[in-house]
Amino acid sequence: MSPITDLLLFPPPPSPFITAMSVISLTSLAYTGFSEVRGKHLHYSKFWNANPNGRHKGIELSSRVGMLLIYSPALAAALASFAIPGCALSSTRSLLLSAALSIHYFKRVFEVLFIHQYSGQTMLDSVLLISLSYFMSVVSTIYAQYLTENTAEPAFDLKYAGVLLFVIGIIGNFYHHYILSQLRGKDDKSYKIPKGGLFSLVICPHYLFEILGFTGVSLISQTVYAVSFTLGSTFYLLGRSYATRKWYLSKFDNFPKNVKALIPFVF
Repeated sequence: MSPITDLLLFPPPPSPFITAMSVISLTSLAYTGFSEVRGKHLHYSKFWNANPNGRHKGIELSSRVGMLLIYSPALAAALASFAIPGCALSSTRSLLLSAALSIHYFKRVFEVLFIHQYSGQTMLDSVLLISLSYFMSVVSTIYAQYLTENTAEPAFDLKYAGVLLFVIGIIGNFYHHYILSQLRGKDDKSYKIPKGGLFSLVICPHYLFEILGFTGVSLISQTVYAVSFTLGSTFYLLGRSYATRKWYLSKFDNFPKNVKALIPFVF
């Protein structure tokens, strides 16, 4: 690690599992984001039946059931850390980390049950892939933090800055999810161009705030694994937002060309 990195992060633990998961999380998520740009999508949301060679073959689930299967295992893992000795309750940093992960995935489950409006199905293979990714990320983040016990803290303590950034991210993400849920009535299955909030600047502000939330988690943790997962998630959401903007451009002739994909005025 570089001298600057040493000031900001705990040293990598002597754990082959965490080392492997750091590499796997970053590379697999980045590759999946690149696949989104190329038109090879994970089959959920508006891309649930996207397939350049015809309809995607596989087991279909209702979107609500699919989303619950995606987020519930990760939520269970985050909550379980409070009952495992040496994990959530071993230090302030560990407590904040487990709390942030629990709040993040509880919000997701809450939105699935009470906020989101659905217009399609979800494919089981994508559900299982995403669910496993989220579950393993929670387990790995908490375990990597556990391995820092009795290790010297980084020179710069960023956990409270991380809490602030996490709160901004989760509030912004929820707000824009709520806006999306209000675009159509109960029986309306059609898509509309989102308006309100930051939708006048980017088509995926909920992704932008999700990245801020994950960055907050990284600052709370200050471990190499947490940073690797956040970087990988950022690359994935960059690709997914690019594909989403391209989809809106293809579906709506009046889609405003000045609205970017993820980063206002830039991308």
